[in-house]
Amino acid sequence: MHAKDILIEAYNRIQEEVHATVDGLGPDELNARPAVDANSVSWLIWHLTRVQDDHLADASGFDQVWLSQGWEKRFGLDLPRRDTGYGHSSTQVAKVRVDSGDLLTGYYDAVHVQTLGFLRGLAAKDFEHIVDERWDPPVSLGVRLASVLSDDLQHVGQAAYVRGLLRSAAS
Repeated sequence: MHAKDILIEAYNRIQEEVHATVDGLGPDELNARPAVDANSVSWLIWHLTRVQDDHLADASGFDQVWLSQGWEKRFGLDLPRRDTGYGHSSTQVAKVRVDSGDLLTGYYDAVHVQTLGFLRGLAAKDFEHIVDERWDPPVSLGVRLASVLSDDLQHVGQAAYVRGLLRSAAS
């Protein structure tokens, strides 16, 4: 198995977990925050998708799906166009609200399609390509892909935990 095949498997698992976490939740549950400064399922899924979209678009040279496919307009958030949620205050987190889980999974799926297309085209040597020189040491494509994977898995796990809290409180 090649590195790109392992990454494709891992990113497919993120997609599965995003769908499993969002499935069956209505707007009240999606947007609920279990504590005053906690993140909602909506914010967590939106944020992990924005990070994947932003970081992989930057590394690949593709346009962000958020902007190129009109997701920014569909979400209609009162946030800057390129905002990914990094460093959001509690007030900014509260601005990420959705009326349907389909919006979240639709956006994730669109980003996932672009991600898989990019991953399938990689050769082993591509993982060493430097994609960000602002860090010391500079960040290679392989490191960036692993970083996004780690971030996404943490956030989808957090979203699943919030889902569980909300569902157990309702029973």
